[in-house]
Amino acid sequence: MVNQIVSKIGSWTRNKIVDPLYHILQRGAEPKLLAFSAALGITFGVFPICGVTVFLCGIAIALLGSYCHAPTMMLANFIATPIELSLMIPFLRLGESITGGPHFPLTADALKKVFSGEASKEVLFSIFRAMLGWLVAVPFITAGLYLVFLPCFVILVRKFSTRPPSPKTLLQPLTEVSVKARDA
Repeated sequence: MVNQIVSKIGSWTRNKIVDPLYHILQRGAEPKLLAFSAALGITFGVFPICGVTVFLCGIAIALLGSYCHAPTMMLANFIATPIELSLMIPFLRLGESITGGPHFPLTADALKKVFSGEASKEVLFSIFRAMLGWLVAVPFITAGLYLVFLPCFVILVRKFSTRPPSPKTLLQPLTEVSVKARDA
């Protein structure tokens, strides 16, 4: 029974995470682009409101265009989903400390009020404080992840890529071409 569960988790991880990452690396994208896109994908993936992260990534992809790698950003966003829930409370507390607002009580009674629709404006303020905490943390999260991912992607692209590292860097130097003037 346990072996079957481990086998299913392993095959799911391979199909949903490892294989897409391998295909991205095979295409030979720039490591800087991949690191930036993965950092942004995870940063948007930990946004403190569930269900909004895909839209944030879509907006970022539309705005950044060729400055980001869309599949990498979406894969990183997908990978960051479990982390999103664990960072909601730290973002909330950071936002509360920035605004100087009262601590929102995280009790079962408060949760029942949220689900039943009886939540007061305190819940709305706590959501805004969590978003403020995330917004303050965004530059630090993105920069830290970029610095961690860049050497990883340099190694991975070099190992798995089937193309030259970039169109700027050629594998073989250009040969001299002599141009002859035609007699007219």
